[in-house]
Amino acid sequence: MIFSFFLGSVFVVSMGDILSDQESLLRIKSELEDPYGILENWTSETNFCSWNGVTCSNDQVHVVSLNLSGSGLTGSIPPQLSQLTSLEMVDFSRNSLTGLIAPYLGELQELRELLLFSNFLSGAIPAEIGLLKKLQVLRIGDNLLTGQVVPNFGNLTELRVLGLAYCQLNGSIPQDIGKLKNLLSLDLQHNNLDGLIPQEIGGCFSLQNFAASNNRLEGNIPTSIGELESLEILNLANNSLSGEIPAKLGSNLKYLNLQGNEFGGEIPAELNQLSQLEVLDLSNNNLSGAINLSNSQMKNLQALVLSDNFLTGSITENLCIRDSKFQQIFLARNNLSCNFPLGILNCSSLQQLDLSGNNFQGSLPSGLENLEKLTDLLLNNNSFSGTLPPEIGNMSSLVSFYLFDNMISGGIPSEIGKLQSLSILYLYDNQMSGIIPIELTNCSTLTEIDFTGNHFTGSIPATIGRLQNLSFLQLRQNGLSGSIPPSLGYCRKLRILVLSDNKMSGTLPPTLRFLSELLMFSLYNNSFEGPLPESLSLLKKLRIVNLSHNKFTGSLSALTSSNSLTLLDLTNNSFSGLIPSSLAMSKNLTRLRLANNLLTGNIPPQLGQLKELYFLDLSFNNLGGELAPELSGLRKLKHLLLNNNTFSGPVPTWLGSVEELGELDLSFNNFTGTVPPELGNCSGLLKLSLCSNTISGKIPPEIGKLTSLNVLNLQKNNLSGPIPEIIQQCKKLYELRLSENNLSGSIPSQLGTLTDLQVILDLSKNSLSGEIPSSLGNLEKLERLNLSFNHLEGKVPSSLGKLSSLHRLNLSNNNLQGQLPATFSGFPLSSFLNNDNLCGPPLLSCWEPAKHVKKELSGNAIMGIIVAIVFTSTVICLALLYIMLRIWSNWREVSISCSENGGTEYKREDKKWVYGEDVKISITEEFWDKNTLALVPSQKKQINSSVHNMHFPAL
Repeated sequence: MIFSFFLGSVFVVSMGDILSDQESLLRIKSELEDPYGILENWTSETNFCSWNGVTCSNDQVHVVSLNLSGSGLTGSIPPQLSQLTSLEMVDFSRNSLTGLIAPYLGELQELRELLLFSNFLSGAIPAEIGLLKKLQVLRIGDNLLTGQVVPNFGNLTELRVLGLAYCQLNGSIPQDIGKLKNLLSLDLQHNNLDGLIPQEIGGCFSLQNFAASNNRLEGNIPTSIGELESLEILNLANNSLSGEIPAKLGSNLKYLNLQGNEFGGEIPAELNQLSQLEVLDLSNNNLSGAINLSNSQMKNLQALVLSDNFLTGSITENLCIRDSKFQQIFLARNNLSCNFPLGILNCSSLQQLDLSGNNFQGSLPSGLENLEKLTDLLLNNNSFSGTLPPEIGNMSSLVSFYLFDNMISGGIPSEIGKLQSLSILYLYDNQMSGIIPIELTNCSTLTEIDFTGNHFTGSIPATIGRLQNLSFLQLRQNGLSGSIPPSLGYCRKLRILVLSDNKMSGTLPPTLRFLSELLMFSLYNNSFEGPLPESLSLLKKLRIVNLSHNKFTGSLSALTSSNSLTLLDLTNNSFSGLIPSSLAMSKNLTRLRLANNLLTGNIPPQLGQLKELYFLDLSFNNLGGELAPELSGLRKLKHLLLNNNTFSGPVPTWLGSVEELGELDLSFNNFTGTVPPELGNCSGLLKLSLCSNTISGKIPPEIGKLTSLNVLNLQKNNLSGPIPEIIQQCKKLYELRLSENNLSGSIPSQLGTLTDLQVILDLSKNSLSGEIPSSLGNLEKLERLNLSFNHLEGKVPSSLGKLSSLHRLNLSNNNLQGQLPATFSGFPLSSFLNNDNLCGPPLLSCWEPAKHVKKELSGNAIMGIIVAIVFTSTVICLALLYIMLRIWSNWREVSISCSENGGTEYKREDKKWVYGEDVKISITEEFWDKNTLALVPSQKKQINSSVHNMHFPAL
């Protein structure tokens, strides 16, 4: 009977335990959202040991494992979990659980594995976790956990795996971590941990994996890490660690990643002793010196990454030995030099080679063909020269080839057509020339081609349509000619097409309508002509279109069918007709440039719906009418250029509501009315040009609010009234033009505070009066000053003579007087004309007052001057009389001599003097010697000796 009672008691207790675990599980189910029905079979009608995710003990009495990983569960961790006291493993990873990690989990004393990673759990790690003495695996990373790594983790002496990565933990790594003698894996990466790596980590004798990358750790790597003989993975990338890389880092390392730190000095040669090392990444540090690593010792090395350091010298021949296991060598962006490292050609298993961003030079070796397994070759941004070796065609595995920004010359070898795996070919910014070989179109796997900035000529291969996988084609800045081949339309995957800055011509082929994936279409700076094919309206995905600087004609409506446009630039063509209102459908349009065309009509009011538009240039067209108020919706507009059209009506006041406006040019139109004071609200305005309109009224004082203004041009209007003094607040002005208006009053002295004025200060052709303010002499940067055609008076301030940068000056047509500053002598006379009382170089010299002269020249001085004048006149008269007498006397002697010889006959019929053998003598054959002022005979005369010796006295 006692035995029966004992059995019954055991049965009741056991049933109570079963009910307890089952009830706890059902309550756990009630606390969770189960969108995928994983917990559907958790019902009281079935044995809970058969429920999904539940594992019971061998006697089917207790729950020992609960695995609901990846079940899509939401909610928080149920508190009833703590009632399952026999649990050895809990896996709630890869769900969407929220809330805190509950402290009551510390009651699960049998727990060996707790996996809560990849959820949305938040808050701090509870200290009660340190009570789980039997815990071997704790993985709670990839959550939103904050706070510090709790020090009592050091109590978990059985712990093998500690995973706290991808959280928001801060603070330092606790020193107690060194108590975990059995720890195999410590993953702390992608947190906000700072401070030093504790020296005590060397107590984790069994540690195989230590990952603490992407934190803010600093200081040196502790030497104790070198004592971890079992360490295979050391990842401390992307921290702020400094100092030199330790010579000893454990002899069994297979993976060493120290990239993205501040390590300096040379690469320690002792790293060559890491014979098991497979991956070495020391990139993005401050390492210097030569690369002294040898593949002959590190025979298992597969990846060497040393990019973004300050390494110098050449690459040693023994870096890579034959039959090595090298698959990746990345040495980009260092200061390595010399020719192409031929030792790398021994790496027959190499798949990726990056030597970009160094100082390598010389030609490319033909032995590149030895790298038969190479898929990616990056040689860009060096100084390689010579031609592209034809042997490149034997690199049959090549997928991407980057050779841009070198000095490669010559043509593209036709052998490149043998690269049937080639996907990316970047040859831009070299000195290559010749035609694009038609064999290139045999590379059917090509997706990206960029030949920008070379000297290629000829036409685009007619068979380019074979490249049906091509998505990116950029041939900008070459000398290509001819038209776009129609077959290009069959590159149906093309997304980027840039043929700008060439010599191409002709019309666009209608086959372009097949480029339905095209996002960017750029043909600027060519000679394309004719109307756009209407079929371009089928290109619904177009975002960027730039056809500027060509000869296109007709309507631009074919380009307005895409609702995805962000940039449309058709500047400098001959498009005509109206601006299509359908442009308003491109809600993301940011830049619209239609300048220098033949467009007519008004601006469609619908364009006001372009809420993202910040650049609108419609200048140099035949557009007219008033600006519609709907355009006030362009609230993000920064550049509005409407100059050189025929717009009319008042300048809209709504422009003042476009507060981000930085450039407003309405010049050369027919705007009337006044300058709207509301423009003062555009506080970011840099340029305001309203010149050559018929705007009247005063300059509003609100102009002083434009404190960022650089250029103010209001010339050639009908503005009146004074120049507002408040303009002095526009401290950043470097160009001010107010000429050809009806401005009156004096020049405000406050203009002298605009010390950034440099390009010009032009106030000419107004009705300004008063004196020139001396404060203008403070404008030391000013290069041009024009105050002409006003009513200015008084003296020119001497301070203006200090304007050392001034190279153009015009003060003409005023009422100025007095002496000019001496430094103005270098300016032309025209700069000062029509100022009656102005003197000094380059004008006439300034004389002293008449009264003062009389005082100095009275008495004997005046008498002396008179005597001197009379004496000089007498001498001149006597000299002239003497000369006349001598001339008469000489002619008389000649005449008498000729009469006595009888050899001269005067013939009335032809009025000639004949002497001897018909030699003609004419008084017109005499000339005045400019050096002696004497009348001398012409050298053409032939006279006898008596005449030849005749002497004429000098005057």
